Amino acid sequence: MSFWALPLLAVGVSADAFAVALGKGLQLRAQIVRNALVLALAFGLAQALMPLLGYLLGSAFAAFIEPFDHWVAFALLAAVGVKMLWEALTPDKDGAEAGTSRLSTRETILLAVATSIDALAVGLSFAFLNFPVWIAVIAIGVVTFVLSFAAVLIGHRIGTRFRRPAEIVGGLVLIGIGTQILISHLTA
Repeated sequence: MSFWALPLLAVGVSADAFAVALGKGLQLRAQIVRNALVLALAFGLAQALMPLLGYLLGSAFAAFIEPFDHWVAFALLAAVGVKMLWEALTPDKDGAEAGTSRLSTRETILLAVATSIDALAVGLSFAFLNFPVWIAVIAIGVVTFVLSFAAVLIGHRIGTRFRRPAEIVGGLVLIGIGTQILISHLTA
């Protein structure tokens, strides 16, 4: 792997995390910087640990993981996307602004895992490359952290002006990402 390929790989692997963080930023109403740090840290760690795990597992288990990794990513992203759509399209009971002031631990972990499943496959390929895996893992984690943090802030900024339409788009994007992952694996 060349020096220039690594940043491109890191950005490519973190694209799903960026989109999901953007969607979560749309929903957040308070403690934006704190929540952005929590989400970015969770996504960065997951994106760094999954390739490391993939590397450690090596190619011995690739045949087992590959047949269903896309189904897991699709199911998790679609479920979160449908939840976002439901919340955006359901009228508020008390007339208050929809949204949340904090991230649930369960949803944060679910999203971190869902967006990093492809990174596991990338890690499997590291087992066959003559490249220091630690450099790749650190680069992927840092790039994902930075992009996810920025995405939450951008999403919040957009969400305060165009909350409902943006939540609908965010939910559709999550479903679309999951569908794209599924289709790309089924047609490969």
